[in-house]
Amino acid sequence: MYGKKRHKKPVINEPGWTVDDYYQLPEDGNQYEIVNGILDLKPSPTTTHQRISHRLERTLTDPCENDYIILHSPIDVILSNTETRQPDILMIHRSREHIIEEHAIVGPPDLVIEILSPNSASRDRMMKKQSYAQFNIPEYWIVDYKNEAIEQYVLDSESRQYKLMEVFEADDTVTSERLPCVSFIVKDGLKL
Repeated sequence: MYGKKRHKKPVINEPGWTVDDYYQLPEDGNQYEIVNGILDLKPSPTTTHQRISHRLERTLTDPCENDYIILHSPIDVILSNTETRQPDILMIHRSREHIIEEHAIVGPPDLVIEILSPNSASRDRMMKKQSYAQFNIPEYWIVDYKNEAIEQYVLDSESRQYKLMEVFEADDTVTSERLPCVSFIVKDGLKL
């Protein structure tokens, strides 16, 4: 392993973090991400968030598991030597399962989903959206369970920015050109 020696207790917002440093962190029960080389502490999700995540994952798994591997947080997604993420839910086409390593996903999934919580909304809408686009994740969903809505963003490969393709509301059927197995009614996928 290379990289700097770290303090026993991680220093949040300290620059210069790499994936190697990240894997030297002690198991302390917290979830961390590296954002542009800076260690970031992720707050624990709410129980409602976790229930929605579980329901949505099951909703996607039933029709898609033959073609996609569907995983949920906590799982590390290594996007570069200075960028790791832990999306709430992700999908990887089985033809690309080589990016799934024992310790992490190494490379961009086909879809990442973030479920909004009061303490994560700005992070999900700004920082994570920019990061996921920068590292070529083709599709990104933001799930707003309080408003029973799913925002579907698709990557424009030329600009490397997301375009809002659709906002699916409670009675709408979620579909995706990239993920043909996906088809569910928003309120059913977000039911507690």
